[in-house]
Amino acid sequence: MTLEQITQANADLRGKSALDVVKWAIAQAGGRAIVSTNFRPYEAVILHLVTQVQPDIPVLWVDHGYNRAATYQHAEQLKAQLKLNIKAYLPRLTAAHYDAVHGGMPEPTPENEERIKAFSTVMKLEPFQRGMKELAPTVWLTALRKVQNPNRGGLDIVSPDGNFNSLKVSPVFHWSDAEMEAYLNQHNLPNEWDYFDPAKADEKRECGLHAAWGGKAVSQT
Repeated sequence: MTLEQITQANADLRGKSALDVVKWAIAQAGGRAIVSTNFRPYEAVILHLVTQVQPDIPVLWVDHGYNRAATYQHAEQLKAQLKLNIKAYLPRLTAAHYDAVHGGMPEPTPENEERIKAFSTVMKLEPFQRGMKELAPTVWLTALRKVQNPNRGGLDIVSPDGNFNSLKVSPVFHWSDAEMEAYLNQHNLPNEWDYFDPAKADEKRECGLHAAWGGKAVSQT
């Protein structure tokens, strides 16, 4: 889609329901839509939405090996409840190998910014890039929301993706936490609050999947 078409799509979709946005996105995909997840809080919302429209949609999950036990249990619960078509991609190094060679995941401090980016490149961006190349989606559905961090304020429901060359569609982009919570309750979906992403460190920064520096990093792997 051209930038003009994307602008028009955002104008047209702004007043639509999230389910209608999913239907629109999958209709654009020509059978090549995917959804990504990391099983963080509220991820059940996007996974439930997309599987209502395409039950067998590929679910791209990068398991970097540093998830907490509750997150893995949550993933298994959702996989069973929603019959998810999980496409898991793992880093080329195990967590134990990375720990031994690089001293483990970096502490989330400003002084460790470069170490965090290096960790993300090896343990998250590279396997994600591998997954995107193999699945080759034309449309990438995400759970991005405007309220999550300042970096996402400049995006919209439909955004061009320069890192992985697909059309990125975020059906719940304008949703609040309260709306996400209400959806979970309405559809009897579980949530998971023990999630931690070492490739992100905190909610104010990006792991690289949705930031320009990530595209440069994966091109060098």
